[in-house]
Amino acid sequence: MGLGGVSVWELLIILAIVITIFGAGRLRNVGADLGAAVRSFRQGLRDDDAQAAGDLPSPTAGDPAQR
Repeated sequence: MGLGGVSVWELLIILAIVITIFGAGRLRNVGADLGAAVRSFRQGLRDDDAQAAGDLPSPTAGDPAQR
């Protein structure tokens, strides 16, 4: 048994089909883009948490146009 009733062999067959369709180069680019998106999302969460805790000024605090 694998994930949710899908065996390891079925996962390997699906992986082989995906690599055949998209190619290894495109999958590498998709993986890199996905990793960059996750890092950016985590950084945004950390910034929001720090701002909520009062560690960082609000984005409009130093902007004269917002006064």
